[in-house]
Amino acid sequence: MIPYPNINPIAFSIGPFHIFGKTIGPFNARWYGIAYALGFLIGYFYIKHRIKISDYFKNKSIADDLIFYSIIGVIVGGRLGYVLIYNFAYYMNHPLRIFYVWQGGMSFHGALIGLVLVGLYISKKYNVRFYKLADEVAVIAPVGIFFGRIANFINDELWGRPSNLPWAIAFPRGGYIPRQPSQLYEALFEGLILFLILYFSRDKLIKKEGFLFWLFVLLYGIFRFFVEFTREPDPQIGFILGFTMGQWLCLAMILVSTIFFIVLRKKWKNAT
Repeated sequence: MIPYPNINPIAFSIGPFHIFGKTIGPFNARWYGIAYALGFLIGYFYIKHRIKISDYFKNKSIADDLIFYSIIGVIVGGRLGYVLIYNFAYYMNHPLRIFYVWQGGMSFHGALIGLVLVGLYISKKYNVRFYKLADEVAVIAPVGIFFGRIANFINDELWGRPSNLPWAIAFPRGGYIPRQPSQLYEALFEGLILFLILYFSRDKLIKKEGFLFWLFVLLYGIFRFFVEFTREPDPQIGFILGFTMGQWLCLAMILVSTIFFIVLRKKWKNAT
């Protein structure tokens, strides 16, 4: 068993501040927020570079709008997805806690829907094809997922199932029971490995509009479906017919992406 590193969730504090004679508590910069900010920052520079060198995007300022609205889409979509899918009853009884995003509780599937809606809006606003944007975002999205999963680990949340493996970790909020470090598995497969696959496939597949996007959806669904066998199900939901809620949502991702691969295969064949 490996002891939990017990990283302080607060990276650093600034303050306290004094406003109108009153002392306001210090601003606490949490690793959770820093991880998300770092993911968006890397995504911004990547997308800005890709659009700059592209002959397709005539209006280069599209990158600024895309990242700005993507931040909103990920945060709002991710939070609402978690509230509606994973813990609806609790948040209906504690509605103000919906805004406590620093305490964790974000849904990838909700964030994905938020990003898709943003992509549709930006593509209409700038009169560009949706898949042109989606393919570029899909390549860099796993980087944000990687940092998000690391944030889950630091936040001592979404830990794995009890295990006797030598690298099992006793999470404090998990009852100090040796558990699978499922957040790190997800960071590896949904983040690093998925990024490497998409990045090194990009130049070969970029002409097949939508291929990279649906490959992202498919591989994420597959990776997470299997990693979830090591992850503790959400206590308020438990198992549904033997699978976690996350696994059922991933099966939906696998099914939908497979359908689109079949529907678009003729178009992609003509693009080669």
